Amino acid sequence: MAFQFEFDSTNRILRCRFSGQVADEELIAFYRMAVLLVGSLDPLAGIIDFSAVAVFEATPQKIQELAAFPPAMPKPDRPRVIVAPSDSVFGMMRMFGIEAEATRPNLHVVRSAKEGWAILGLKEPEFNSIAEAHELRNSD
Repeated sequence: MAFQFEFDSTNRILRCRFSGQVADEELIAFYRMAVLLVGSLDPLAGIIDFSAVAVFEATPQKIQELAAFPPAMPKPDRPRVIVAPSDSVFGMMRMFGIEAEATRPNLHVVRSAKEGWAILGLKEPEFNSIAEAHELRNSD
């Protein structure tokens, strides 16, 4: 799998980290999983991190299609951060941001995780696996 979800229960931030090779299929699978996790965890913010991606083969058409989908996190005031260090991924994510601006007005595309944490007002969030996040949430 080219992506992994994690959750910071203290700050209620859902993070997805992509790695290796990313193509259209992985982005669609990510979107479907994100919708389910947002519904069950109700995060206050989201971050998608492409820092560990070696090969990005998503097409501009698929990026535009994803931008037209309803947001996985439906509340528009909640911040979303995309970490895209490489020029090619950064360009594609900026295109996504422009295409999705009407439904995701609080979307930020940045070059580093540190920039993303600053936007979210965090120093060092603590992410756990989704299974651990569900256990913590159900024990409250």
